[in-house]
Amino acid sequence: MITFEKLSKADQTEFLKFPAYISLLAANKDGTADQQELKTAIDFDHMKTYTCNPMLSGFYEKADLVFKSNLIELDNELPKGKEDRDNAIMAKLGTFEKLLLKFDKVYAATMHQSMKSFKEHVSASHQNFLESVIFPVPIKGITE
Repeated sequence: MITFEKLSKADQTEFLKFPAYISLLAANKDGTADQQELKTAIDFDHMKTYTCNPMLSGFYEKADLVFKSNLIELDNELPKGKEDRDNAIMAKLGTFEKLLLKFDKVYAATMHQSMKSFKEHVSASHQNFLESVIFPVPIKGITE
C-alpha cells in the first residue's frame, strides 16, 4: 500500500500543508481567517493525532509538528480577498489531488474523508463561537 510515509521527503513536506490549506479554505468566508478560526484549526489538528483513522496516524503525527507554523505562514502568504484567496487555495489543492493519485485507493479515500471533516469543523467554528456569545442559552429553532 502506498501511504504518506512512502512519498519522497519533498512531497511529504508539501503534503503536510494539506490540512492548513483546507483550514484556510474553510475559514475564508470573508477573505481572511479570524483568530477563532485559526485557534479551532490548530486545536482540531492536534486532536486529530489522537482521533484519526489509524491508517493516517503517521501523517497526523508529523502534520501536528508543523501545522501551526504552516497555517500562519500560508495565511500571511495567501492573497487577501475571498475570490483571490479561494482561487489560490483551490489551485494548491489541485496539486494535493495529484499527490493523492500516488496513494493506495483506500488510503486516498480515508485522507479525503479526513480533510472533509477538517473543513467542516473549521467552517463551523465561527458560527459556534458567535452562537455561544449571542445565544448562550439554547433556543429551539435558532441554536438547536
